[in-house]
Amino acid sequence: MAAGHSANALDKPITDTMPFAPFEWMLALRYLRARRKEGFISVIAGFSFVGIMLGVATLIIVMAVMNGFRADLFSKILGLNGHVVVLKIGEPFKGYEDVAKQIEKVAGVQHALPLIEGQVMVSSRVQATGGLVRGMSESGIKSLKLVSGNVQFGTLDGFDTSRGIAVGTRLANALGVSLDDTITLVSPRGATTPFGTAPRTKAYQVKAVFEMGMSEYDRTVIFMPLGEAQKFFSKRDAVDFIEVMVDDPERVAAYQADIMGEIGRTYQTTDWQQRNQTFFRVLEIERLVMFIILSLIILVAALNIISGMMMLVKDKGRDIAILRTMGASRGSVMRVFLITGAAIGVIGTLAGFLLGVVFCWNIDAIKTFVAWLTNTQLFDPSIYYLTKLPAEMDPNETAMIVAMGLGLSILATIYPSWRASTLDPVEALRYE
Repeated sequence: MAAGHSANALDKPITDTMPFAPFEWMLALRYLRARRKEGFISVIAGFSFVGIMLGVATLIIVMAVMNGFRADLFSKILGLNGHVVVLKIGEPFKGYEDVAKQIEKVAGVQHALPLIEGQVMVSSRVQATGGLVRGMSESGIKSLKLVSGNVQFGTLDGFDTSRGIAVGTRLANALGVSLDDTITLVSPRGATTPFGTAPRTKAYQVKAVFEMGMSEYDRTVIFMPLGEAQKFFSKRDAVDFIEVMVDDPERVAAYQADIMGEIGRTYQTTDWQQRNQTFFRVLEIERLVMFIILSLIILVAALNIISGMMMLVKDKGRDIAILRTMGASRGSVMRVFLITGAAIGVIGTLAGFLLGVVFCWNIDAIKTFVAWLTNTQLFDPSIYYLTKLPAEMDPNETAMIVAMGLGLSILATIYPSWRASTLDPVEALRYE
C-alpha cells in the first residue's frame, strides 16, 4: 500500500513554482555574496555596478549642465536683445514713437523700444577697447530687468537727462574707471567734411555700472540716453530700429505676423530665432553628440554585467544541476540569474541617479572646491560667456536616462540567464 502511494507520488507531474518565488530571491542574493574562492565574480559585479552608476550619473550631470547653459544663455540673450526687431525699409526710421505705440497695441507685446546701435572705440587714461553703444530711453532701459535689476553702482534714475552712460563691470575694470569717472567714445560715423567723414569724439561720465552675468555683454555694451545717441551718431530725429519684447518668445512667429498686420508692409521684421539660428543649432547638435558618446559608458557597463554573469553561470554549473534534479524548472533557474544580474544594474542605476541629482544641486560649490584644490579656473567666463556654471535637470530627459540604464541592465542579463536555464544536469554532474 505504501509502495502504491509512493508510485502515485512519483507519477505526479512536477509543477513549476510561482514566478519570482522566495527561494529564487534567496538564491539570487546568495550568489551576489560570493565566497572567498569566488571573489573574482564579486569584483566583476562591483566594477559593473560602479560602471553603471558613473555612466548614469555622468550622463545626468552633463545633460543638466548643457540644458542649464542653453537656458541661461537663452535668457541672457533675450533679456538684452528684442524678440522681434522692426526696421524701416529704404529710408531713415522717423515717426518711431507712433510706430512703437501701434506695436504695443498687439496682444502679447510687452514693450516696443526705439533704439540706436553703433560700434565705438572706448578709451580712458588706462586702456582703449571696442564697445557697442545702445541708445535708448530711461523707460526702455528700466524695462530690461537683466540690466536694471543688476545695477552694481550708481542709478538709472534721470537717465534721459543725465547725459551720462551706463557700462558693464568688465568694461569698467578693463578701462580702470568707476562711478562718475569720464571715458571717451570715438565713432567713425561723424560729421561729413570736404575731406570725407571725420570721426566723432566725445567724453561721457559713467553714471551706472551693471553686471548682467554674461561676460561678452558686460565687457562691450554701453547704454546711452536715446537723445544723446541721436546727436552722437548724427541721427537727428530717427532711430535704427525698434526692439519688441513679447510674452512667449517661443511663439514669436505668430507675434511677428500680428505686428506686421498692425504697422503695414513698409517695415521689415526679424526675430531672435532667425538671428541666432546657427548658434542654437550648434548647441543642439553638440548636446545630441554628447548624449550618444556618454551613453556608451552605460553600454560598456552593461557588457561587463554579461561577462560577469557568464562566469557566474559557468562557476555555478554544479549548483544548477542539483537544483534541476531537485525539481527546479528551467524558468526558475533563469529567474534566479535574471534577478542576480538585474540587481547589479538596477541598484547601480538608482545610485547613479542619486549621485547625479546631488551633484547637480551642488555643482557650483563642487566647481569652486575643485578650482581651489587644483588652483585653476575651471569655468572661464571669457570662453563660456556665463559667469556661473548652470545646471538645469529636465525631468523627462532624466527619466529617459534612468529608463535606459535599467533597460540595458536587464537586457544584459537575459542571455546568461537563458544559458543557465538550458544547462544539462547530466553533463554538469558527470565529472563531479
